[in-house]
Amino acid sequence: MSVKEQLAGRDVDVRRFEYDDATTLAVDFGAEKSTSVDVVGDTVIVVVGDEQYDIELDGDAQAFMKNGVLTIEVKE
Repeated sequence: MSVKEQLAGRDVDVRRFEYDDATTLAVDFGAEKSTSVDVVGDTVIVVVGDEQYDIELDGDAQAFMKNGVLTIEVKE
């Protein structure tokens, strides 16, 4: 299931960028005071306010959050 499908029905904007060696996803959760992100295995766990999002990925991923924008890089 794609990240867009996993976040369907949520008020977020998901953008995908394809590069030779990686795919980068940018998810705009909006400016929220309390945010955190962690990668556990093939899952990116994002906490925004009182909501938690578990995003399943295929491949080796790195993720970080800045100003309400989650950036995930998945190496091919």
